[in-house]
Amino acid sequence: MIIEIVAGLLVIVGAFFALVAAIGMVRLPDVYSRMHAASKAGTVGSGLMMIALAVISADGSTAIRALAGLFFFILTAPIAAHLLARAAYKVGYPLWQGSVADEMSVHQPVKRGKGRKSK
Repeated sequence: MIIEIVAGLLVIVGAFFALVAAIGMVRLPDVYSRMHAASKAGTVGSGLMMIALAVISADGSTAIRALAGLFFFILTAPIAAHLLARAAYKVGYPLWQGSVADEMSVHQPVKRGKGRKSK
């Protein structure tokens, strides 16, 4: 009984983080902020759901596969988001007008305004 309650809570909290990631994808102003929401909240949401699967599964092999999936997701999602953001910066996607810092301009100056306009 306790295991089902813990797994259910993990799924609910994971779904909440997935919802936050989805709302962030729609509401945030530029590609960099959207990537941040998708990578951070999406990773936490998916990770919590995989932990719930590991907790509720009856056999060890399913739990190990769920935890391995969690490990690789945590390992790859931030790297993928970083590489996508870097590629977007290199092709000239503009930062949001309210951005306070452009730390990449020190390393890779890019002529602004050639990419798509953000909302």
